[in-house]
Amino acid sequence: MVVNVDNDSKLNPVPAVEQGNAEEDTKVKKYLRGEGTNLEVLKDKKLKGQLAAREELYGKTAKAAAKAEKWLMPSEGGYLEAEGIEKTWRIKQEVIAGEVDILSLRNQYDIVLPDLGPYNLDFTSSGRHMIVAGRKGHLALLDMKRMDLIKELQVRETVRDAVFLHNQKLFAAAQKKYVYIYGDKGTELHCLKEHGAALKLQFLDKQFLLASINKVGQLHFQDITTGEMVGNFRTGLGRSGTMKANPWNNVISVGHSGGTITMWKPTSAAPLVKMLCHHGPVTALAFHPNGHLMATAGTDRKIKLWDLRKYEVLQSLPFQAKTLDFSQKGLLASATGSFVQILGDFSGSQNYSRYMTHTMAKGYQIHKVLFRPYEDVLGIGHSMGWSSILIPGSGEPNFDSWVANPFETNKQRNEKEVHSLLDKLPPETIMLDPTNIGSLKPMRNKEKLTRKEREAEMEAAIEDAKNISFKKKTKGRSKSSKMAKKKRESIAKAKKTLSKEQVDGDKLSKKKRKRTEDNQLPRSLQRFARKVET
Repeated sequence: MVVNVDNDSKLNPVPAVEQGNAEEDTKVKKYLRGEGTNLEVLKDKKLKGQLAAREELYGKTAKAAAKAEKWLMPSEGGYLEAEGIEKTWRIKQEVIAGEVDILSLRNQYDIVLPDLGPYNLDFTSSGRHMIVAGRKGHLALLDMKRMDLIKELQVRETVRDAVFLHNQKLFAAAQKKYVYIYGDKGTELHCLKEHGAALKLQFLDKQFLLASINKVGQLHFQDITTGEMVGNFRTGLGRSGTMKANPWNNVISVGHSGGTITMWKPTSAAPLVKMLCHHGPVTALAFHPNGHLMATAGTDRKIKLWDLRKYEVLQSLPFQAKTLDFSQKGLLASATGSFVQILGDFSGSQNYSRYMTHTMAKGYQIHKVLFRPYEDVLGIGHSMGWSSILIPGSGEPNFDSWVANPFETNKQRNEKEVHSLLDKLPPETIMLDPTNIGSLKPMRNKEKLTRKEREAEMEAAIEDAKNISFKKKTKGRSKSSKMAKKKRESIAKAKKTLSKEQVDGDKLSKKKRKRTEDNQLPRSLQRFARKVET
C-alpha cells in the first residue's frame, strides 16, 4: 500500500496498482498527438470512421512507445527545483558541486591560459571529444571522458574558429589566410585556399559539406569527400561574424550588420529567406534541436525567439548577448562580458524565463558558450582560457548508440564512418522543408494568353507548317499539285490544333469561375456542402 497525505492530514490509502496505472497514463499522454478529435459533431459516416481508426492507431502507438520507454530510455533527466521563495537562478556552482557525485564534479573546472585566448570550442556529436582553438594559434584536442589531452599544436598564426568534421579524427581550423584540415595526430592534411580568410566554419554532417563565411561576406560550400566546391556565393550584405546551421534541415543562416538574417543552401545563388530581426547588427544566433525555433541577439539589447514555421516573433527578452546556444533539452545559454545566463521553458508554451546564472572572474570576456551533448555541462570559451560548469537538465540522459555513442570502439567508429559515407545525401536535399523530399511537385496551371500572343503563336505555327519539307516519292506522287495539297493540309492541321487548345482552355476557365462562384467554402470543406439539384 502507498499512503498519500492530503491537506487535512488524513491518511488515504491508495492501492499501488492504481498508482502504477496513473503513471502509465501519464507516460501514454506524453506520446499522444494532442487531444483527440471530437467525432460526435461529424455527420459524414465515412470520414467519421476514418478518423476513428486513425485515433485508435495513435492510441496504440502511444501505448507501445510508453512500454518501450522503460527499456530504451532507462534514465530520466531532472532540473533544479527551488522551495518556497527560493529562486533557481540564485543557486551557485559551489552549492551544486557539494551535492553531485565525483564523476560529475570532474566536469567543473577552469583552465587558465591568459596568453593564448580568447578561445573557441566545439564538441563531437557524442560529446566525447572537444577541440579548443585559441586566437593566438593554440589548438588542442581533448578526451572529455578520461579528461586527457590527445594532441595540442601551435600553428603560429591567428585562428578564428575550429570545428570537428564527421568524427574526432579530422577537424578544420579557420586561420589567418586559409582554412586548414588537421588529423588527430596534429598532421596538416589539406589547405583549402578557395575559402580565403574565413571567420566562421560549420560542418553539415549528412551531406559532408564544410561551410565557411569569409571577411568579404563570401559563403563557400565544399564537399570534403571529393574536394569539389559545391557553392560559392556573395551575400552582398558585407562582413558577417555570425553563422549557424539549422540541425533539422542543414540550411545555413548568416547574421549581418544591418540586422538581417539570410538563409542559404549550396544549390541556390540567392538566399532562401531574408528576414529583418534586429535594429542593429546581429551578434549571436542559435537553433533549437527541433529546428523550428531560432534565437537571435543584436546590439539593440534584445534576445528574440522566432517560430520558423511562421517567421514570427514568439518572445522578446530584454537581454544583451554576444553568444547563444541551445541544449539538447531546449535550455538556452546566453553570455555577454563575464556573465552567463541560462533560460528555460518549463511550461512547454515557448515562454522562456531565467533558470540559472553564473559570473566568471572579473576581467574574463566570454567569447563562446556551447552545451556538451549527453551531459549536463556547459563549455565556456573566454579571453583567459576555457571553463566548464554544471547545468542540471541540459543534456539528453539517454543516447542512441547507432546515432552517437560516447563509448564507441575504433572498430565501431570505422564501421560508422563507412555507413555514413554510403548514406551521404546530395547537396540538393538541403531545403527549408525536408519533408517535401519524395513528394510530387504540383502541376502549374498555364496562364491565359492575350489576343496578340495567340495571333503570334498562330503565325509561327503557320510558318513552321509552310517550311515543312516532304520526302520525294516516285510514280507521280511528288507532283507540284500534290505537294501544295499536303502543305495546305499541314497548315489547316496546325490551325485546328491551336484552336482546340484555346477552346479547351476557355471552357476550363469558365468551369473554374463557375465553381468558385457556387462554392464559397474552403476547399477542405467543399465535399461536405450539399449539392443543389437544378
